[in-house]
Amino acid sequence: MKRFEQAEVMGKLPEQFFAKLVKKVSYYVEQGFDVINLGQGNPDQPTPQHIVDALKDGADRPDFHKYSPFRGHGFLKQAAADFYKREYGVTLDPEKEVAVLFGGKVGLVELSQCYLNQGDVALVPDPGYPDYWSGVAMAGATMETMPLRKENDFLPKYDELPETVLNKAKLMFLNYPNNPTAGVATKSFFKETVELANKHDILVCHDFAYGAIGFDGQKPVSFLQIEGAKDVGIEIYTLSKTYNMAGWRVGFAVGNETVIESINLLQDHFYVSLFGAVQHAAAEALNGPQECVDELVDTYERRRNAFIGRLNENGWKVESPKGSFFCWLPVPDGYTSETFADYLLEKAHVVVAPGIGFGSEGDRYVRAGLLTSEERLIEAADRIAKLIIDN
Repeated sequence: MKRFEQAEVMGKLPEQFFAKLVKKVSYYVEQGFDVINLGQGNPDQPTPQHIVDALKDGADRPDFHKYSPFRGHGFLKQAAADFYKREYGVTLDPEKEVAVLFGGKVGLVELSQCYLNQGDVALVPDPGYPDYWSGVAMAGATMETMPLRKENDFLPKYDELPETVLNKAKLMFLNYPNNPTAGVATKSFFKETVELANKHDILVCHDFAYGAIGFDGQKPVSFLQIEGAKDVGIEIYTLSKTYNMAGWRVGFAVGNETVIESINLLQDHFYVSLFGAVQHAAAEALNGPQECVDELVDTYERRRNAFIGRLNENGWKVESPKGSFFCWLPVPDGYTSETFADYLLEKAHVVVAPGIGFGSEGDRYVRAGLLTSEERLIEAADRIAKLIIDN
């Protein structure tokens, strides 16, 4: 078979670290072991029925069988604007300040293509979501990392970033509630971010994928709630986590109208928007009954309490996450994140994600997802504790 030479950019893409993890897990599953998989970020609950019903209704509509408008149906953009007004008190122009996305991941990668040239600098959190790296690599740009550490509540310390780096930076990625650390942002932090972005002409992209998932009665803060945020950035929201619609691939970017126009322009050349029935169902999710969201957050909070509570009862003292559906667990002395994850998989048949897969600062932690029943999470905590406490 003839092999064709790939474009240079293909060789610059970061390694898909978690593909290796999936291969390891598959081996133990195929051997018949009772594996408890806490290593994934894939919601385990079904999409609420009223949203599924809206999709079915939409699929019966002949007008949705044609090409959708390139930039999405107006009703979905209006639904996104209504959602932000209701949930965060943020006013958006649905035509100028909302872009429909094929899931949040697409927007995160596209943004680098819109605003980074060869050799430009992007600021990325470390640890952070690996697809930030992918977009930067595709643009031929370079990354400067912002360490997220426990002593600063997993928020970057801007005064640690060299002035030379800040002056070169064109784009910054943030993500709160955070994957993988489960840290949450404050309004004061976002205010500091707006001030920094204004001073150094940095475009801020806040990845709000876990925006609905805050615990202990605390609602996560939207970046756009801060005065001046729309002047310097955008927020990307996905329906994947809020409404258990990960496989539906629908989200939106909101904020600075010039940035939204750039995303729309790029997508004009890539897509003809989403299937109309999916957009119809997404609008129903945003505008319809929201009790399902409250119930989902309650479910994750009960799971968090069960899992973290059992780990602490068993003698492994760890902190409870404040948001997202992840737990960020410190690696015991003598291990790296990967060797500890391998140890748990081999000896306890519990899967966690090694923190090194999210950046060098993550190598002291593993990430566990609250994406199975309370009973299984307690069982996982008992298996883990038996290994690290008894030994």
